[in-house]
Amino acid sequence: MNKVDNADKGRDIQQIIKISALILIVIVGTLLAIKYTPDFLRLAANPDALKNVLSSYGAVGILIFIVIQIIQVIIAFLPGELTQLAGGYIYGTALGTVYSMTGITIGSIIVFFTSRFLGSSLLSLVMSKELLEKLSFLINSPKSELIMLILFIIPGMPKDSLSYLAGITPVKPLNFLVISSLARLPALFVSSYVGANLQQGNLAVVIIIAIISCLLIAIGFFMKDKLLRFLHKDKPIESDPLLRHKNQ
Repeated sequence: MNKVDNADKGRDIQQIIKISALILIVIVGTLLAIKYTPDFLRLAANPDALKNVLSSYGAVGILIFIVIQIIQVIIAFLPGELTQLAGGYIYGTALGTVYSMTGITIGSIIVFFTSRFLGSSLLSLVMSKELLEKLSFLINSPKSELIMLILFIIPGMPKDSLSYLAGITPVKPLNFLVISSLARLPALFVSSYVGANLQQGNLAVVIIIAIISCLLIAIGFFMKDKLLRFLHKDKPIESDPLLRHKNQ
């Protein structure tokens, strides 16, 4: 009986820690979002202003930019494309890509392990109910790593939200890191390239890439539901704990 009681107490303590951590995340995240989101959006939309702010800190400005990218991943609704463009605008294509990838990778790791620790309760805070229901089949899928790679590649998919979801799938941490990094790199490079050309005044290049990107995003937007149904094979997973949690 003592072993059973100790096991129950251990689970209760773990549950209390998870609930407390979730409440803390909600409170801190809400306060930070209210205070800093307007400034974040203003600076991200104005690369010259962001460049002046970062330059005022010297070499530390690079670390600040990386931290901005980390925060952008953790607060999933913040538009990462703006900061990626700003990175290319300020640091050029190569360094902009490296600095953005560094921050996004660190942010993705934080998000992945936070989600893995707190479980599905966290997902409802960062993903819509509709998106959760569409992607919930990943949780018990033996092909979750392959499907995750495909989803990360699709233009227009909410990649930061996918990082949260990945934390409660069977995807191994190292595999997730590789999948996320490789799948994000092409779009990240293009964003940095556009930002660099925007800074150099090469508007023709910017317009051409912008048109192509918009077309790819539109295709991804209209095709993603069909692709999800194909990957899911239209077979509902009744044992999916996330669906049970959402339907309660």
